[in-house]
Amino acid sequence: MPVPVEPTSVDPSRDDSAPADAPPAQTLRPHAEDAFAAELAALAAQDDRPRPARWRLSPWAVATYLLGGTLPDGTVITPKYIGPRRIVEVAVTTLATDRALLLLGVPGTAKTWVSEHLAAAVSGDSTLLVQGTAGTPEEAIRYGWNYARLLAHGPSRDALVPGPVMRAMAEGMTARVEELTRIPADVQDTLITILSEKTLPIPELGQEVQAVRGFNLIATANDRDRGINDLSSALRRRFNTVVLPLPETPEAEVDIVSRRVGQIGRSLDLPAVPDGIDEIRRVVTVFRELRAGVTTDGRTKLKSPSGTLSTAEAISVVTGGLALAAHFGDGVLRAGDVAAGVLGAVVRDPAADRVVWREYLETVVRERDGWKDFYRACREAGG
Repeated sequence: MPVPVEPTSVDPSRDDSAPADAPPAQTLRPHAEDAFAAELAALAAQDDRPRPARWRLSPWAVATYLLGGTLPDGTVITPKYIGPRRIVEVAVTTLATDRALLLLGVPGTAKTWVSEHLAAAVSGDSTLLVQGTAGTPEEAIRYGWNYARLLAHGPSRDALVPGPVMRAMAEGMTARVEELTRIPADVQDTLITILSEKTLPIPELGQEVQAVRGFNLIATANDRDRGINDLSSALRRRFNTVVLPLPETPEAEVDIVSRRVGQIGRSLDLPAVPDGIDEIRRVVTVFRELRAGVTTDGRTKLKSPSGTLSTAEAISVVTGGLALAAHFGDGVLRAGDVAAGVLGAVVRDPAADRVVWREYLETVVRERDGWKDFYRACREAGG
């Protein structure tokens, strides 16, 4: 017998410990559906295309939300993902079918970011999330129990605590599973019945939850980190896999870093990104060259360090540099503000990576026109 799952709602702005007359707290990182509520509302108002069951927007509008554009009334939709359009179109189309979506890529390719924004645009709620770790239990994907009620009254509907996937099935929404390959293999396989039969059995009650139209699941995974658990072939077949690549060009990566650092900086009252665009270009150049094992002009072969040097790490380095410039400088991002962050990102293995970094610093950075200040700053940061 199918069992209904009642939706729950939580007011994220509520703080019961705060005085009644205290101003509302400013969220450090709003959910996508809150941060971009105006854009989502504008898209919904002008979206006259067919929408799958329980979708807030049509597939066209979801893709526009992620890729950016200008609506007929002049509303500008900012791009959330900068990359090949076809990748986004395939991802959105997958969610409109009965196939789950697996976003695959090396660390730092915006898998989580894309996952969150897809869920926000499709369902208006990106919070139905299972965070994968080595300790993620089966209950996190299926359901748990209120043990006080369970001990008092035995297994019952009132004692059952639905997990995010169970709620998404019952309400026809999009669930998310982050870092799927970090979850133990036997727990991963809990998803097989859910994705193939669209059913979640509850044997303790002799009942089941059947997914309603609109339900789907987005998972993210990478195969570069240590300690991962490969997906079984049975589970992998239940997903349509979309690979998110690293940015193709330096200009695209600089654009991504600038936009994301600008968003983070505004929430932290840091200086504007345009004041540091030259340093952003240098950080991106260093990361891309070491990642590729060759200089931009193709003339010098390089050794690559053990880290991934992803776009996400470049964003972190520049954000940290902006904070240094704001609190201990004149507010302008300079080489000295990013040097320590670059060193920390490159040198993960103190023995091997330090050799790689010193060789790159002396043979490439030292000889590059206009990079003397960066060279000196990196030398000082490295002691």
